Amino acid sequence: MAHYTLQLQLPVREMLMVVGCLAIFNVVSMLRWRTGRGVRNVELFLALLVDVAVLTVQLYLSGGTSNPFVFLYLLQIAVGAMLLRGGYIWTIVLITTACFFVLSLYHVPLPLAHDPIRGLASPYVIGLLVCFAINAILFVVFITRIAHNLRQRDARLAEARQRATEEEHVVRMGLLASGAAHELGTPLSTMAVILGDWKRDRALTRNSVLQEEIAEMQVQVQRCKTIVSGILMSAGEARGEASAETTVCSFLDSLAEEWKRTRYVDSFVYDNQFGDDRPMVSDATLEQMVFNVLDNARDASPRWVALIAERTESALVITVCDDGPGFPREVLSQFGKPYVSSKGKPGGGLGLFLAMNVARTLGGSVQARNRADSGAVVTITLPLASIILPETDNKETPSDLGKPHAKH
Repeated sequence: MAHYTLQLQLPVREMLMVVGCLAIFNVVSMLRWRTGRGVRNVELFLALLVDVAVLTVQLYLSGGTSNPFVFLYLLQIAVGAMLLRGGYIWTIVLITTACFFVLSLYHVPLPLAHDPIRGLASPYVIGLLVCFAINAILFVVFITRIAHNLRQRDARLAEARQRATEEEHVVRMGLLASGAAHELGTPLSTMAVILGDWKRDRALTRNSVLQEEIAEMQVQVQRCKTIVSGILMSAGEARGEASAETTVCSFLDSLAEEWKRTRYVDSFVYDNQFGDDRPMVSDATLEQMVFNVLDNARDASPRWVALIAERTESALVITVCDDGPGFPREVLSQFGKPYVSSKGKPGGGLGLFLAMNVARTLGGSVQARNRADSGAVVTITLPLASIILPETDNKETPSDLGKPHAKH
């Protein structure tokens, strides 16, 4: 620009060759960045050295320190101070200072008069103004982008720390649940023996109503023993060690049937819209995750609960709806955190907290919102890749793996 507008005699061909070399280096740097591997400090340092070298050559060909654009060295120093660590920063300072010193002694003369008293009529002052504007704009751009990246990094670190804390909390709860299961085993067995004696007692056999109540108590005690046994069997097991092969629709159908059979709710609507069945791996953890959400819905709405299963291109979406009062705003803002609940009782909020952690482990998510009229909606999204078995040459039909899906 200076060569054509100010009619300054500059070695344009040599300067364009230097720019071409820098363009090639930038292309190589872009390809390196797209590999996805982390950029090391030494790589950033070398990249800045290339920039300093290109600027030095350009200044050498255009007047050295008499060129107003010599202050672009400050930009290299500022970028290095923000990106580099330790001795690399001071090395950049020393190298740029040495380049400035060398340019003051050796350079191609620039036929440009230093007459700042003419103000903007002086080409030198105009060059200083342009240099200042370039430095200011690039400073703002670089610092804004770097600050944005630092905020993103801090947010990721905070999220990782929060997740580590939650996982530690889950481990503690698992240990407590395992210990409680051990402790409950003995009293449950004692109650089962006593109920068996009562059922056979001649004095009690004459009372049919009491016999029905004893039978119901035996069923409930047996259910408690089954739950305790399940806790003890799954304690410490990784996903997959106690898993079973089934199909998505069979898993959902049996899950809905089991929940409806063991819980009381006036109206339970189950709608399986998954479509073409696919083989999958299921375990008690997946089932309990959905049970936790359904139990919360039943607690909020004993009259009506709905379970809807759908399939997107890459995920299984399970939606649980209720007709209760919905989530308070403060609960929605902290949804999924432990002990955040509208029930107002000790231990509240752990069911949704555990459900969210299970879904997150599988690469999915749990989201909640309130319905427009009344009630709440909790949506569980699970990637199909994390639960569905890969296709095999010897394909099995859904009926081979489990019963076909249904609506209740």
